[in-house]
Formats: sequence, C-alpha cells, structure tokens
Amino acid sequence: MSTSAAVPNSAAQILVVDDEPDLRTLYELTLLREGYRVETASCLAEAWEQLGDNRFDAVITDMRLPDGQGLDLIKGMQSQQRPERCVVMTAYGSAENAVEALKAGAFDYLTKPVDLKQFRAVVASAVQGGNVLPVASAAAPLRSHHTAAAPAQPVSGQAAQALQRLVGESQAMRTVKARIAKVSRSMAPVLVRGESGTGKELAARAIHACSHRNEGPFIAVNCGAIPENLLEAEFFGARKGSYTGSTHDREGYFQAAQGGTLFLDEIGDLPLVMQSKLLRAIQERHVRAIGSTQEEAVDVRIISATHRDLAGDVQTGRFRQDLFYRLNVIEIALPPLRERREDLAALCESLLARIAQESGLPLPVLSRDALDQLAAHPLQGNVRELENLLHRAVALSDGEELHLDALPGSMPGPASNELPSTAASSARPSPASDGMPQDLQSYMDSQEREILVKALQETGFNRTAAAARLGLSLRQIRYRIARLNIAVPDGDDAQDAPDSK
Repeated sequence: MSTSAAVPNSAAQILVVDDEPDLRTLYELTLLREGYRVETASCLAEAWEQLGDNRFDAVITDMRLPDGQGLDLIKGMQSQQRPERCVVMTAYGSAENAVEALKAGAFDYLTKPVDLKQFRAVVASAVQGGNVLPVASAAAPLRSHHTAAAPAQPVSGQAAQALQRLVGESQAMRTVKARIAKVSRSMAPVLVRGESGTGKELAARAIHACSHRNEGPFIAVNCGAIPENLLEAEFFGARKGSYTGSTHDREGYFQAAQGGTLFLDEIGDLPLVMQSKLLRAIQERHVRAIGSTQEEAVDVRIISATHRDLAGDVQTGRFRQDLFYRLNVIEIALPPLRERREDLAALCESLLARIAQESGLPLPVLSRDALDQLAAHPLQGNVRELENLLHRAVALSDGEELHLDALPGSMPGPASNELPSTAASSARPSPASDGMPQDLQSYMDSQEREILVKALQETGFNRTAAAARLGLSLRQIRYRIARLNIAVPDGDDAQDAPDSK
C-alpha cells in the first residue's frame, strides 16, 4: 500500500485495487499527476482494510484478484450502502463481465489494456458526481459500517424540472422517479420500456438531468426515422467526399453527444447490420467516421427506448442478443395511463397549462363531466392521446370551461392480434342527404383506414408488401398506420424485415 505525496486536503481520494504491481504503480502515478490522493491494495482483504479506515471518492478495482473477484467488492460495498463510486477493469472481450459489474452497481468499466486517456476521463467522471445525489428524497441514505452517511444534496433546478415533467404521484410513478434517481448516478446503459405515448423520452431526459453529465448535451435519435443507407453516417459521422453528395465533414450522433447522453428511441427498429456496428461502438467506446482511417474515442452514456418486446425479437432473430444484454443493463418500465388513472386530473391540469401557454389563450377549466368522460375512455394512446384530445377540446371551446364532444373511438388494446375487419368500417361518418360529408376529414380518414386495413390483411400483415401495393414507401405506410390508430398484430415487423433490406 502506498500514499500519495502531499496534495491539498480537498483533493479527491482514490483507492486502486490490482494484484499486478506494475499496473498498480502505473495507475497510481497517473492519478497522482491528476492531483488525486491515492491508496492502493493488492487483494480483497487489503481493499476491505482500506475501506474500513477511510472514506474514498472512487474505487478502481480489477475484476480478478488473488482472493476473490472485484465483483465481490462491488456487491459488498453496495450491501453496506457505501457512497464510493466503483470502476471495474475487465479483460478485453469480457463484455459479459462488464455488464455483470454494471448490474451489480459499478459506476463504469474499463477494458484492459487500459487506455490512460480514457482511464483519466472515467475516473474524473466518477469523482465529479461522487458526492452528489441527484434526488436525495428518492435514494436510500448512503451508509457504511465505517463511515458516516453522505450528506443529502438538494435536487438541482434542472433535475427537479425534468422530474416534474413526469406528472403524477401514483405509486407507479413514484417508483419510476425513484428508479430514475438511482440509475442516474452511474454510467450503466438504461432501457426505457413502455407503450407509445407513455413518456419514454421524458424519462430519458430526467435521467440525464439528474446525472453528473447534465451539463453535457442530450442527443435524441429516432432510430426508425433514419433511411437505412444513411444510418452509419448519421451515427458515426462522415468525411468530405466519402460518399456522393458529401461536400463537407459531418459529425455523427456519437460525436455530438460527447460528454453527455445519447438517447436511442425505438431502438428495435434498427436493422441487424447497424445493430452489429452499434454494439461495437458501445463496447469499444470508439467510432470511425465513414471515409476516415482513424478511430476516435467517444464518451457518451447510452439510454435506449422501445415499445416493442425486444426479448421476443431476440427469440425470432430480429434483434441481436448481445446488443440486447448490453443495452438492458438497467430497465425502467413506464406504466400505461390505464394503470395510473389517479394521475389523470394532474396530467390534464399540466397539459392544459402547456397548451394555453403555447396558444396564448387563457387557461381553460376542465369540467367535472369532461374529466369523467376522459376517465371512462380507454386512452390506449396514453398521455399522447390525452394531449391530442385536450388540444382538440381547446380548439373547439368557446368558453372558459372546457367540455368534450363525443370522444373518438380508441385504437384496439396492445394485446389485440386482430385487425378490425373491413365491415367494421361501416361505422364511418356517412355523407349527408345531399351527398356531401358532414366532417370531410373524418370521412377521408375512414376511407383511407379501410383501404390500408384491406391491403394489410391481403398481404398477411406485411407492411412492406402492403406499401408496395399502394405505391407508398415503408416509412409512409408506418406513418399512416400510426396516425389512423390501426393495430397491427405482433410479429408483423419480422415479416417486414426480409422485404425491407
């Protein structure tokens, strides 16, 4: 064991645990040059001795030690609720070890042989947020057998604002907010899962705002909205002249998110070829722009989101299993609105306040009858559908109190595997006696919906084939299916895949 030379008392203190003397010395000297105070240990027993005598800002440990695993150290510190952030060092190619360490509570990981530039960046990141709890009220008090509890820190304005946008105080939402507070303290990838309209991007922004990376950029990417032939350039960047029309260097999403968070929405829509490249970028933390011969290091936290059953997609071969396990280190499941009806009044109040502010209108008051109507509505589109209904009500309102017309039918529930038959469309708005429709938009929508349903049924729910039959692109038909609330059976995406390559 060794102690650093004299440095200011305010300097962060680091514990390095590694059984190889040369590497231990290298890490120690590197950290001393950065101004940290350093203690070292060559095994688990020495590490626990150091932890018993001192409080550290960060602990860096090798995975394999003479008397146990670095994972045992992490789990032990977690069980004692110690405040130190742990960085684990794993052998090259041991991706499963890194994932296991992150799930156990490690802040981050490094792959051996360690790149010293990356080593310094990861340690600085761990130390930077080591003494700040994003949401003190939601996190358990941090105590150990040997150190006093870390002082609770107030919620930052940015974090509080982001959490307030997740409206609701139901038990389900309190659980979500507490989990956000907890996971925001590490670099572990997070998968946000939930039906469309439940607020997955809001949850991702809250994780970013509560984290030590909140001063960095938050880059949101809709993976299903990027043409397949542009995916690599969009994600990793491109050099001038690397492809037709490339007139200047351009940075990719990974470079744009440097030092911050990269949010990959609808990750399940990525084609398999791009999934492989994304996995490598996440594991290696290096990307190579198209047309470049050099890789560049990237420092980003990955948060992904999906409304799909990715585990099911893994079973059908549509999603890579190794990428799934890499992204799904920590999962946050957002409840559908039907499971938190007690939040409906607060959601309406918040949404109406925003609608009034954006439209420059006075804040409308939702009548009790209107709230009862909404409470009885299926709201399968969740908060997004609720917002659309309120927008419509505000637009048609002519008084201070808001009333709702007859609510339009909701889309079939997520468990439904059947499309409504063509006969069901007989309920569409009928023309008036003079042959003119009373509501042109509703009438046209119903006609379009009937055609789309028929094309999907006749092609076995293959959207690619249905789109070709109607002279549409796959993206156009997906947009129309979503806009018209057409429920497509599970598994249709797998049928699309062969035709969309």
